[in-house]
Amino acid sequence: MKKSKQQDSILLTKEQAIADRKWFILDAKGKTLGRFASEVAKVLRGKHKPHFTPHVDCGDGVIVINASQIKVTGAKEAQKIYYYHTHVANGLREIPYRVMLDRKPDHIIREAVKGMMPLSRLGRQQMKKLRIYASDVHDLEAQQPISLTV
Repeated sequence: MKKSKQQDSILLTKEQAIADRKWFILDAKGKTLGRFASEVAKVLRGKHKPHFTPHVDCGDGVIVINASQIKVTGAKEAQKIYYYHTHVANGLREIPYRVMLDRKPDHIIREAVKGMMPLSRLGRQQMKKLRIYASDVHDLEAQQPISLTV
């Protein structure tokens, strides 16, 4: 079966995807965690582009600012718990959402986005293009980021 020229132009090679990569700034101030994380995951995967290819890393880089001002709905602020294990016997630890927001607000957004990415080498590679900052100050001016509203 022969492909038309239009179909050939839509499929990207790895080199074309890297050359076409941009960086976007997303502001998390007052946004709902899950809805915001799904938009970040969409940009990281490249689903916002017309030439999205599932097996090619055609996504863009994302800079998240104001991560400490993200919101959750309902009773999740009091009930949501983050778990980690210290790799020793009885080493399961729990951190409530409020404490995690004070300590590491970037971890909250990173874990939400990570849960929406594919569980593969490609997903891990795409997560490396995510930068999260607790305040509105970032050090990535060299990438010439484009402000994106969600």
